[in-house]
Amino acid sequence: MIEVFKTNVKARRHARLLLDRIHTNFRGYRANFDLEDCDQILRVESAHEHIQPLGLIQLLREAGFRAEVLPD
Repeated sequence: MIEVFKTNVKARRHARLLLDRIHTNFRGYRANFDLEDCDQILRVESAHEHIQPLGLIQLLREAGFRAEVLPD
């Protein structure tokens, strides 16, 4: 399963910190940012479990960032 989010993350250092938090809190997820994209994309995938969009959105919000699920 793959979920794609539009974010307001612009700095690579912020992206690295957020990825560390995501991988710590959601152990089955693999995530990466595409900060070159106009929507500063966060891609999250999981081979074994359903992705929890609200949990990821909350994690980013707690760190001071916005995220929203991009429609298919």
